[in-house]
Amino acid sequence: MNKGKYYITTAIAYTSAKPHIGNTYEAVLADSIARFKRKDGYDVYFQTGTDEHGQKIELKAAEAGVTPKEYVDRVAGEIRRIWDLMDTSYDKFIRTTDPDHEKQVQKIFKKLYAQGDIYKGSYEGLYCTPCESFWTESQLKDGKCPDCGREVKPASEEAYFFRMSKYAKRLIEHINTHPEFIQPVSRKNEMMNNFLLPGLQDLCVSRTSFKWGIPVDFDDKHVVYVWLDALTNYITGIGYDADGNSSEQYRKLWPADLHLIGKDIIRFHTIYWPIFLMALGEPLPKQVFGHPWLLQGDGKMSKSRGNVLYADDLVDFFGVDAVRYFVLHEMPFDNDGVISWELLVERLNSDLANTLGNLVNRTISMSNKYFGGVVADKGAAEAVDEDLKVVAADTYARAAKRMETLRVADAISEIFALFKRCNKYIDETEPWVLAKSPEKADRLSTVLYNLVESIAIGASLLEPFMPRTAQAIAAQLHTELRSFEDCQRFGLYPSGSRVTEKPQILFARLDVKEVVEKADAMFAARRAAEQKEPEKAGQDRAEEGVSSDTEDKPEITYDMFAQMQFQVGEILQCEAVPKSRKLLCSQVKVGGRTMQIVSGIRQYYSPEEMVGKRVMVLVNLKPAKMAGVVSEGMLLCAEDEKGELALVVPEKPMPSGAVIC
Repeated sequence: MNKGKYYITTAIAYTSAKPHIGNTYEAVLADSIARFKRKDGYDVYFQTGTDEHGQKIELKAAEAGVTPKEYVDRVAGEIRRIWDLMDTSYDKFIRTTDPDHEKQVQKIFKKLYAQGDIYKGSYEGLYCTPCESFWTESQLKDGKCPDCGREVKPASEEAYFFRMSKYAKRLIEHINTHPEFIQPVSRKNEMMNNFLLPGLQDLCVSRTSFKWGIPVDFDDKHVVYVWLDALTNYITGIGYDADGNSSEQYRKLWPADLHLIGKDIIRFHTIYWPIFLMALGEPLPKQVFGHPWLLQGDGKMSKSRGNVLYADDLVDFFGVDAVRYFVLHEMPFDNDGVISWELLVERLNSDLANTLGNLVNRTISMSNKYFGGVVADKGAAEAVDEDLKVVAADTYARAAKRMETLRVADAISEIFALFKRCNKYIDETEPWVLAKSPEKADRLSTVLYNLVESIAIGASLLEPFMPRTAQAIAAQLHTELRSFEDCQRFGLYPSGSRVTEKPQILFARLDVKEVVEKADAMFAARRAAEQKEPEKAGQDRAEEGVSSDTEDKPEITYDMFAQMQFQVGEILQCEAVPKSRKLLCSQVKVGGRTMQIVSGIRQYYSPEEMVGKRVMVLVNLKPAKMAGVVSEGMLLCAEDEKGELALVVPEKPMPSGAVIC
């Protein structure tokens, strides 16, 4: 059944760096949604790609001694390689250096200029090169860029501007009348209260201080500013033409059903992009979802420390589907998720090796042991069977309901609830006991049939999230993965079929200590290589687009900062966390209460050194588990270029509980 078209996009990845696992998460998330929609009967078109212009690229290329095009070709190739490695089933990988895209951007710019939405002016202010942004004196933070904290320099530049305020009222009305447009709701409130309602300023849409960009064809001193260039990929990639000759594909697919982006670029996609579309007379996308971030849980992810987590490294350790499972399952709907080597091993062992892998292996092994691999429904049903059948047949509906609101982690949990129910069914029916009584043979055969049928349904539902695993299960059951429609009917596995003679282990259990030691050795080898051959290491970083600079973070308002509660704490006790080589667990007195805080600083401080220190504490951080230990806050640390950490302590003696403001 064809349910209609579904056009989904990711943000296009900026070609300044090899994507770490947090960047890769977005591509995997979009892929899981696209695969689910395809299997659910939609005509899906999934577009992703790379954003390749700007001053930052021009400077990095110069440092690497290559042309900007050579530079972005290398990085774009690396990004695409990783997207392919993670089995992302995109229909188009667009690059903003594609000739057809560049041509349309020029036509769009000219059209907007001709109708008066773009005008020429000049910009004077303090300029941050890494962020490619102008700031006023009042916007600076401690005299530096409020986004990234780097130095700014006075600059004056002729530029073209877009009249944002002309469309602000119309956009506000659209957001108010389309509550589904910006999701989650917290992102909508942020855009309305912090940007739209206070009033929009006109936006700079061209630059003259560098050349690596799409030229404004009627004023060749200017290149189109990166956001007008990058955002339009969502329409140029499917055949939009500013002269009115858009392709049949464009007319079919636009407006997009979903723009999936990181929460740090929500402003560009929910304010700039809709206004550009309004000016072009095109419909707005149906929904923009700003997903949370995937953060490193066991110490900060830092290029200078050489511990950044990349998808290809994780795949080497755990396999593609295990990494897909982790990033999809561990990311909450609205809040940031946490990744660490310990958490990865814990999830692989408990969910993948135990709940799923062991279930499949036991079921196939018992089928071979008791019936020579033949799985037959003998009709020897008992009351306990009905609950399993209901759970199996209803799992699609529960997962689909979660997917309707993009709660992907919850959808996966619904599928794993079926696998857990299968394991419970084994405990309830005790096949090994049935096997002792020849008169119970038909009952035993029916039990194993019910298990195989339930696993076949679960594997078919799992396919959008873990495609390789789903296929591997189906192959061992000697069956095909089913449509979602067939997943709602119990009993379609052909009675009398034969499972594989020798079941393959889907996920082998791992030892967390061995994994962490192997990862530490990998990072140490990289740091040693950089120290031994710094010039070559710098060249390697340039070739893959990796910078050793601090990564930029999005601007926040004072109200957002005011939500964080910092106080002075006194460390009363401290001990090493048994399951980790990096973590310390401290009991910290903050005023009248004592908090348990886990920190990844074991290589910098011994437990004995920690006791008695007065430290700065973020006290209202949501509790989280690290290596199985609950942490109720965060100790603030400073980090130098070599990745060395030092606790942030008050300059003068301050009492426990003193407010940091």
